[in-house]
Amino acid sequence: MPRLLLVLLIGLLAVGPAACGSGDDGSSDQSSTNAGGSATAAPATGACSKDQLKLTSPGTLTVGTDKPAFPPYFEDDDPSNGKGFESAVAYAVADKLGFGKDDVTWTTVPFNSSYAPGPKQFDFDINQISITPQRAKRVDFSEPYFTAPQAVIALKGSSAARATDLAGLKDAKLGVQVGTTSLEAVQASIKPSGDPQVFNDSNDTVRALKAKRVDAIVVDLPTAFFLTAAEVPEATIVGQFAAPGGDDWGLLLEKDSKLTPCVNRAVAALRSAGTLQRLQQRYMGGDAAPELR
Repeated sequence: MPRLLLVLLIGLLAVGPAACGSGDDGSSDQSSTNAGGSATAAPATGACSKDQLKLTSPGTLTVGTDKPAFPPYFEDDDPSNGKGFESAVAYAVADKLGFGKDDVTWTTVPFNSSYAPGPKQFDFDINQISITPQRAKRVDFSEPYFTAPQAVIALKGSSAARATDLAGLKDAKLGVQVGTTSLEAVQASIKPSGDPQVFNDSNDTVRALKAKRVDAIVVDLPTAFFLTAAEVPEATIVGQFAAPGGDDWGLLLEKDSKLTPCVNRAVAALRSAGTLQRLQQRYMGGDAAPELR
């Protein structure tokens, strides 16, 4: 996932397709395939009741995300307030698992640390984390809760801002955040003549654009709408393009977590009920960006 986020005042556009995956309500006994590619058996009756769940802290659902936590995914840098797309999704999943808002605890997990191998100090992490085969070797992913296109942002009036296709960005100096699928998308789809500049975090990436140290930056489309509306109004969205193979975001869990089948069932139920789509429309709405080919 891609991830360049700051603070937002708007509820942006319905961007691209809804997260793909099973459309059932999660109540069948059939096996499902999690987004990491491995078959996950559907939980037996009662296995997902609150008192049966294997949790980091008994009786409490521990959810991880990075800090600062930016809109449109979180508002006021406070994941616990239930405002913002991912905060709302997390609480909706918690509700399906039998947890009220007071039963949910948030913990800070740096983006790159979330999918590192080893034990986790959270039950699941939600942080625009793209599902990739490499990451899925080290952690579990739920079914996708969102599918994000990529977007190119450039300062208004720059040569990069006038690009009408991906080929027009080939010679541009591009910036991306380390560890994101935006970097992979740049290399696979734009194929720039020079290596993109890679920055440690979202703030550094945005500062590089403002300081004209790069011609353009690549982020996921919801973040692009936020940045150009609130954080870098002197910039414009050049256009959007699909990440190779799609860019599905999933809830991240410890590898082979006993909780994964239950989280999958919760996400599937939220999709079937239309909850994920309603939350996407509420928090990720706005005008469509031109498509770059």
